[in-house]
Amino acid sequence: MAGSDRAGDDMMALYSRRLLALASDIPHLGRLAAPTGTASRRSPQCGSTVTADVVVAGGVVTEFAQEVRACALGQASAAVLGAAVIGRTPAELATARDAIRAMLTTGAPAPDGVFAEAEALTPAREFPNRHASILLAWEAAAAAAGA
Repeated sequence: MAGSDRAGDDMMALYSRRLLALASDIPHLGRLAAPTGTASRRSPQCGSTVTADVVVAGGVVTEFAQEVRACALGQASAAVLGAAVIGRTPAELATARDAIRAMLTTGAPAPDGVFAEAEALTPAREFPNRHASILLAWEAAAAAAGA
């Protein structure tokens, strides 16, 4: 019985109010009319998909839109990305993507700076089957930006 209580506690931590609040308010939803780059990523485990459109000008993302069809974790992750993507370089997007992957898989710290809100996703470390969905928006944005 204690094991099932622990599993329930872990799930409650995973779907915290903070994470659900992020998932309910995703910036830059939709598609761009004339992107300079577009990429889609799909998780074969759960079927979640994210398509990212970017305009990169002067070496930075100047416009961004994302179409997000994902679970609450994928939505929260897309919200963190969407809140800070404008003004970032393709290299910064790739670095953030890699930092979030490391945060989830190796216990590395959450990214700092403009992507620090990704810390809300740290409880997902214990749920490897959710990692792909969390990474979708980051992978799609980095690829769309040419990183």
